[in-house]
Amino acid sequence: MRWALATAAIVIVVLLLELVAQLVLPGIAADNVRDQLQKSGRVENVQVDAFPALKLIFHKADTVTVKMASYTSSTSRLTNLLEESNDVGTLHASAGTFTDGLLTLHDATLTKHGDTLTGTAQVDEKDLTHAIPLIKSVTPIASTGGTLTLRGTAELPIVGDITVPFVVEVQNGALIAAPDIPVVGGLATLQLFKNAHLTITRVSAKKSAGGFTVSATGTLH
Repeated sequence: MRWALATAAIVIVVLLLELVAQLVLPGIAADNVRDQLQKSGRVENVQVDAFPALKLIFHKADTVTVKMASYTSSTSRLTNLLEESNDVGTLHASAGTFTDGLLTLHDATLTKHGDTLTGTAQVDEKDLTHAIPLIKSVTPIASTGGTLTLRGTAELPIVGDITVPFVVEVQNGALIAAPDIPVVGGLATLQLFKNAHLTITRVSAKKSAGGFTVSATGTLH
């Protein structure tokens, strides 16, 4: 009888501890995430869910939802975020404006399910011309098989306006761009994105008001 009572008491204590953890730990974890993100932008909402909640002690979560009004990235900070996202089963993140270097993106979203990461954002032509003064306009003209073809118009000294199609595609897990010009194009290849923790698998875009919406999918590792 004593063993039965002792066992029952232990079970009750464990259940109470888990209940307290379930009520308290997600809020603490959300506050920690908020504190980290506030260093890079304006946070509107953070929610962290985990069951059992005790897994949060080991920095693991089932679902994390983040909504930001603005976010400014750096290469090192992005690398840290990709590393940390491996401990989250599902991630939903959004930012009204996302600034990376000279380029600003709008209505950016990032979704993670398992190891698959998908991002979308609006690129405004006015932001492109601010980042690259020579560029006058960029328009997506084809998006098939994970390869994106854009038509760009640039204003060059002496020469004047010149319009050149260029291709954005995945190469060895990195995102690259090159003018779609025989022979010459391969000599002007530009690496747009590469990260040791993320392998890009697909990129696409479609024209929208004032610019275009771009989407990319990748695998975390």
